[in-house]
Amino acid sequence: MSYEKNESALPETEAGSAPARAAEDVAVLGPDGTIVRPPGWKYKGFRVLGKELWYASPDVQLYMVAFVCFLCPGMFNALGGMGAGGQVDTHAQDAAATALYSVFAVVGFLSGSFANTFGVKLTLSLGGIGYCIYSASFLCYSHTANDGFVIFAGAFLGLCAGLLWTGQGTIMMAYPPENKKGRYISWFWVIFNLGGVIGALIPLGQNIHTTTAGVVTDGTYAGFIVLMALGAVLALCLCNATSVVRDDGSKVILMKNPSVKSELIGLKDTLFQDPWIVLLFPMFFASNTFTTYQTNDMNAAFFDTRTRALNNLLYWLAQMMGATVFGYALDFHSIRRSLRARFALLALTVLTFAIWGGGYAWQRLQLPRALATSKNPDYHPVDWSDGGKLYIGPMFLYMAYGFYDACWQTCIYWFMGALSNSGRKAANLAGFYKGIQSAGAAVFWRLDGLGKPFDTIFGATWGLLAASLLIASPLITLRIKDTVTLEEDLKFSDETMEDVIAPGALPEKTVHGDV
Repeated sequence: MSYEKNESALPETEAGSAPARAAEDVAVLGPDGTIVRPPGWKYKGFRVLGKELWYASPDVQLYMVAFVCFLCPGMFNALGGMGAGGQVDTHAQDAAATALYSVFAVVGFLSGSFANTFGVKLTLSLGGIGYCIYSASFLCYSHTANDGFVIFAGAFLGLCAGLLWTGQGTIMMAYPPENKKGRYISWFWVIFNLGGVIGALIPLGQNIHTTTAGVVTDGTYAGFIVLMALGAVLALCLCNATSVVRDDGSKVILMKNPSVKSELIGLKDTLFQDPWIVLLFPMFFASNTFTTYQTNDMNAAFFDTRTRALNNLLYWLAQMMGATVFGYALDFHSIRRSLRARFALLALTVLTFAIWGGGYAWQRLQLPRALATSKNPDYHPVDWSDGGKLYIGPMFLYMAYGFYDACWQTCIYWFMGALSNSGRKAANLAGFYKGIQSAGAAVFWRLDGLGKPFDTIFGATWGLLAASLLIASPLITLRIKDTVTLEEDLKFSDETMEDVIAPGALPEKTVHGDV
């Protein structure tokens, strides 16, 4: 066994001298020249489908985070995808969602600091608690029509979801090496959306004979509550980020002894040192607005209970397909990363006009909101047995919406991951993303709660998506490079290398650029 120092992995401080090396800065090589991982059960390898993994590897940690999201927001998506939170009247969900995303919009900007201060494990676990309470509030609403509890649960979930998604974003953007970020996002999105698929099977199975527009059963809500609670517990089994070691022996870049002051500086630096990032903000804002139209103004408004459940299932299956296609395409290494970014922009533009153009052709033939109610004798919710043009066309349209959702989210995460490899910046970017995304969602849920016409919400959603792509195009085409160096990631305005890097967190070897 030999020891080898990697000088290139130790960038110089502002004074021009390399920081003192700790024991962790030495790569341990075995007789065959391969890297020997630290001792302990977390680094003991095991093989799965021919690939060696260990508990503290980015792969295993990603899978665990994906299953946390499978059980928490995945089940939340399945419940929300039914339209109206499983109820008939959309009023309760509109109010709860407005409260949820209003709080989320504020917490999203601060939760990156929380993740850096308390660690992603605690951040994710605390975030999972709110999902259980949210589902319980709709179970209560079925029997008491208690609007107050539903609105409180929505606001509390906004706080918890801000924590969970920031912890998730930190792991997904900072843990993988540059040349695997697209597939990591793809793996996460497939597992996460499998939660929506499994969750959609619950109401489908329990409401398979319900051919009218009605409320889902108590058993449906109970199933969601139990699964969401399991997700919060699973998050506690994650490793601390300081323990994670990549295949090449490198570690995740972390903050040393973070404080409120240093984290506020980090938020400022993220925005002001690279002001081009604001061009992504409209894409952030638009990234959850289409859910309002799709779930409440299409699925809940025009289909009966069992068909809503089937649409929901197909929607999340399509999301899995979209994440797989775009995740692997974004990591197609035969093409330079900067060029892949431009192709992704082009693909999103084509999909935006093709899918939403098809949606316009369907929407303009539907009843207006005032007539899409059981009080109207001419209103008949569509059932899957209607077949033909009445159901098959809208079914494929709804699947296309799900595919598009996954493509949009996958590209945003990939764009952000392409801008930085730093755990600190990843947490702050994820906070910006979820905060701005939630502000957009809050606006559109409120518009729905005010009873704005279906056509208006559809048009506003489509126009916002198209405009945000145009605004983001300069950043995507000019600022995404083929690789991001460690030195570029650690350019902070008033801190040296020793101020920023946590002990033992400096990579043991350079992560080669994605070219």
